[in-house]
Amino acid sequence: MASFAKIENNIVITVISVVNDVLKDSNGIEQESIGIQFLKTLYNEPNAIWKQTSYNTVGGVHSLGGIPFRKNHAGIGYVYDSQRDAFIPPKPFNSWILNEQTCNWDAPVARPNDNNIYSWNEEIQNWTLQTI
Repeated sequence: MASFAKIENNIVITVISVVNDVLKDSNGIEQESIGIQFLKTLYNEPNAIWKQTSYNTVGGVHSLGGIPFRKNHAGIGYVYDSQRDAFIPPKPFNSWILNEQTCNWDAPVARPNDNNIYSWNEEIQNWTLQTI
């Protein structure tokens, strides 16, 4: 299955799956443009903006060793950045910084690398150990 994100004002408003056969051209090669035209026709929205997204791509890495596609799998509320040709998740905290390589957000302080569970505390801008 291929996934497509519908975009309005650079924000993903929905993500749907399309059977891969729908995307194939006369040579049997999958083409994003064919999927986009299919969706525009299906929903009778000729001016809608659709972009293909890869379920297997996170942080610019394809989990199955394939070619990463648009940095991250799109989700509702993600931003589509046309300059980077990337889907960027919502910023979790004001202090976090966009990682240009992954198009994900990084905390300004690295999470401790141990076996404990931490949560980000925006007030102190640091990680807080979670206790049970």
